[in-house]
Amino acid sequence: MAETVTNQEPKAFGFEPYNAASDEEYMSPAQEEHFRLILLAWKQSLMEEVDRTVHHMQDEATNFPDPNDRATQESEFSLELRTRDRERKLIKKIDEAMARITEHEYGYCEACGVEIGVRRLEARPTATLCIDCKTLDEIREKQRG
Repeated sequence: MAETVTNQEPKAFGFEPYNAASDEEYMSPAQEEHFRLILLAWKQSLMEEVDRTVHHMQDEATNFPDPNDRATQESEFSLELRTRDRERKLIKKIDEAMARITEHEYGYCEACGVEIGVRRLEARPTATLCIDCKTLDEIREKQRG
C-alpha cells in the first residue's frame, strides 16, 4: 500500500508536528515525550558540531609565515569560537528545558503561568514565555535602549 504524503513540512530534525487528540490534556506525557525527543536531538546535533569544531581547529591550525594569512585564520577561528559559545549557552537552555519536562513544568509561561502552546514550543523548544509576555518583554527591552 502506498504511503500518504502530507503537505506539512517536517519540523526540526525530522520530527512531525504534534497532533493532539481533541480530548488530550495540555502537556500530556505524550507531548512531554515529543518535546524531550526534539530537545535531545537538538542537543546531540549541537554536541556533534562542537566536536567537529575542535577537530577542525586542531587539523587546520597552521603557523602561516604571512601575517595576512595568520590574521585570516585567527579571524575564522574567532568566529567559530563565538558560534560555539552561543551554542554552549543554547545547550544550557536545552538542559533547563529538559529539567522543566522532568518537573512537569514545561510548556507554561514563567511570567504568567498560561500555556505557551505546542506550535510555539515546536518553533522554539526552549521558550519560557508565552507570546504575550515575550512581546511585552521585547517592548520593555526596546524602551531601555
